[in-house]
Amino acid sequence: MIHNNEYLIKLSEKYGTPLYIYDSYKIYQQYKKMINAFKGINNFIINYACKANTNLNILKFFNTLGSGLDAVSIQEIEIGLMAGFPPKNIIYTPNCVSIQEIIKAVKLGVRINLDNLSILEQFGEYFPKYSVGIRINPHIMAGANLKTSVGHIDSKFGISFYQIPHVKRILKNTGIKIDGLHMHTGSDILNIQSFLEGAKILFKIALDFPKVNYIDLGSGFKVSYKKKDVKTDISMLSNKITHEFNNLCKNYKNNNCITLIIEPGKFLVSESGYFLVRVNVIKHTTSTVFAGVDSGFNHFIRPMFYDAYHHIDNISNPNGCSRFYTVVGYICESDTFGLNRKISEIHEGDILCIKNAGAYCYSMSSNYNSRYRPSEVMILNGKDFLIRKRETMKDLIKNIIEIPI
Repeated sequence: MIHNNEYLIKLSEKYGTPLYIYDSYKIYQQYKKMINAFKGINNFIINYACKANTNLNILKFFNTLGSGLDAVSIQEIEIGLMAGFPPKNIIYTPNCVSIQEIIKAVKLGVRINLDNLSILEQFGEYFPKYSVGIRINPHIMAGANLKTSVGHIDSKFGISFYQIPHVKRILKNTGIKIDGLHMHTGSDILNIQSFLEGAKILFKIALDFPKVNYIDLGSGFKVSYKKKDVKTDISMLSNKITHEFNNLCKNYKNNNCITLIIEPGKFLVSESGYFLVRVNVIKHTTSTVFAGVDSGFNHFIRPMFYDAYHHIDNISNPNGCSRFYTVVGYICESDTFGLNRKISEIHEGDILCIKNAGAYCYSMSSNYNSRYRPSEVMILNGKDFLIRKRETMKDLIKNIIEIPI
């Protein structure tokens, strides 16, 4: 487990910057916290939403914990299989993909959630009598902002719960069986009432499908990004969900044994991550003091894309006099990590640590401005391991084919 700034600085010296660091013990703590919260449900499974962080070693670690896997692409399925997940422990929930990709997933043997009536019909032509899950759109506005809200009426995700009669018609025409019901309403959800409303909709729909094996509530649990930040009360949420779910099981036709699944990504890995950057320059303007670092939104896009807050510490001078800085990157765009932040006095060459860097950070990185992606390090059993090398020019141009010009 990461204990102090000195340790982080040693890692920056050993591996260079910019550098992602993941604390496996924090991941373990978050996983166990959620398992314990839902211990009142006999059949409960956590599927790690690997889009948050797809490093093979992170997936292998989750597999050792007993987690399943939530995948949204054929490539995530393949990485999950490489990490050792049995196909039956992977649920594939794609969006706007071709029927050809879904056919590939069938051949790999994973479980499948479909979220489109057209694809459901096509699937039935290829695989009559097959069992699939369906993703329901509960028409709930949830999530930190519109970009992360995916369960509202105008969302591209899911089949409207008003379209259940159409779903039943497709099932009758094709012979497809419904294996499970799925929902995901958004990320960083502030109000647990959103979860409860969605869960009640799925539980009610389940009564019309007597052979459902699982109900998947997705995720969207909010974590703390700063002191006194609002976060999802997992204990309160689990108590309410457990009560509603156990009532469903009592009233379910044929007394089938249903499994409850949730798919946390950010909740499990966000707080495990640290992103270390080195200060290239301190620049004064007429109104602002900029701390320019050796990274940008090519490595860490969340503050620019989602207006997300990530706490920033100067670990080289943690006890220095606090001053106001705008921390920016080296990309030829407006890439601001933190606007007008109060941080211990920063000097050129200092190492800054950006917190909550475990989820949707490296996985959303790019080579914009022809910059290399950074290294990743994992702390496991008190030891540091390089789990992804820093890119080089060879990586940058490896797929380019030169033609005579």
